Amino acid sequence: MKRLQEKRSSRIVWAAAGGMGIKMKKRTFFVVLVLFLVFLNSMILIVSLLILRDKLSAVRDKCLAEHYVIASSLIGDIQALEQRGTDVKENMDKLMRSYSRYLQGRGDGLGVSFSGEWIYRSPALIHKENAAFPPDTGNGQERLVYMENEDSFVLCVYGRFPAPWQDYGLMYIGNLNDVVSTWRHTKNTLFLAGAAVLLVMAVFLFHFLNLIFRPLRQISIASARIAGGNYESRIPVRGKDEIAGVAHNFNLMTKQVEIQIRQLQEIAEQKQQFIDNFSHELRIPLTAIYGYAEYIQKAPISEEERYECTQFIMSECDRLRNMAYQLLDMALLSRDVREEENCSVGALFAQSKKVMYVRAAEKKIKLSYVLPTVLVIRGSMEQLLILLNNLIDNAIKASGPEKEICVSAYQKESRIVVEVKDDGIGMEAEQLEHIKEAFYRVDKARSRAGGGTGLGLSICEKIVQLHRARLTFDSRPGKGTIVRLYFPQPMEEKSFTSSQ
Repeated sequence: MKRLQEKRSSRIVWAAAGGMGIKMKKRTFFVVLVLFLVFLNSMILIVSLLILRDKLSAVRDKCLAEHYVIASSLIGDIQALEQRGTDVKENMDKLMRSYSRYLQGRGDGLGVSFSGEWIYRSPALIHKENAAFPPDTGNGQERLVYMENEDSFVLCVYGRFPAPWQDYGLMYIGNLNDVVSTWRHTKNTLFLAGAAVLLVMAVFLFHFLNLIFRPLRQISIASARIAGGNYESRIPVRGKDEIAGVAHNFNLMTKQVEIQIRQLQEIAEQKQQFIDNFSHELRIPLTAIYGYAEYIQKAPISEEERYECTQFIMSECDRLRNMAYQLLDMALLSRDVREEENCSVGALFAQSKKVMYVRAAEKKIKLSYVLPTVLVIRGSMEQLLILLNNLIDNAIKASGPEKEICVSAYQKESRIVVEVKDDGIGMEAEQLEHIKEAFYRVDKARSRAGGGTGLGLSICEKIVQLHRARLTFDSRPGKGTIVRLYFPQPMEEKSFTSSQ
């Protein structure tokens, strides 16, 4: 049930992360697309207006040129008619017929006025009954006006003749339908092309945003997975850009988080195991003490039995006392509060000899110390003495009468090695894997009888860590055990040795 809830919560978190990435991508997609659409349509409109302006300018120039040519020719014709004494107004239709035929094929038209009234209008101007004359510029130049009807667009050019024919005026009507139609077609083509470009742009932008947001989405999903408890999640790193750098740093961060979480889990498991073992080790002697005390209180026993019971109670109390002292040592060692000094290995051996000689003699074990040269270890003499005595004590417990234990020290490369060698019972490979664990005992029956607590090597390991040293075991069943301590050589000693 719990696993199902975790999976469900993980799916919810992943979906939320993916949803955020999709929303951001959609927002970016539509914003960029709208901006591109506005820009594209604006450019199309500007280009189409420029095209229309150029075309209208070309039509205007053509109309002005045609108006000038026809006006010049028409003045000559009017002058000729007046010289012959012919009425110009009555013959204007005949006079303008040739010009109209010339312009009819192009859809252009002409109109002639006299004293503000039309005396001739071509078919292009006939339907414009109320057609007004373009406003007078006052400088005798041609006047232009763009006119729009229901179904047509025209450009009117009007100009009066010079004296003595100033009462006459000529209007040239240029057809703009082709120009407007072409412009509209061009404009529509541009907008259609713009729509096609917009579609291609949308497809390209969609794939481009997918490429851009894929690492971000992967980061978001990976973050969600980590938040859900999956610390093994990683992001594929592609390329050498900033996003690849972010992905790489994210993977490094995730790896560090995973390592820290695993370390915390291991520490928690070790603490829980320590508590369980401590509870077990505490419960056994207390139960035994309570049982023997109750037996002494209630059962009719002899003085010899009473003595044996009290001896057992005292031995268990002594073991509890030793356990308490060792736990206190472990607590003090965990603080890492010590003053380092140059500790002579010879002085260390001398102090250890005062205590451990007696212990070894009680079991008829030969204990020897070998120091071929002067050696110095950087650390705490008090902690080093605890370390060495614990190792020797374990060797004594593992050895029987008439056995030998040799403690020696020597220099190997850049290390100072302290070695404790015994020819006791030895240990199996499986036992060596757990020997440094708290409350672990190779021979539980013999250790309990000897007052062992299973904390000695745990304390040794902590002291070794504090001195940046290394502790190794080489053991064979029935052949004995060799314990080696590898200490870094002090800087002063290194300098002295090199100078020699």
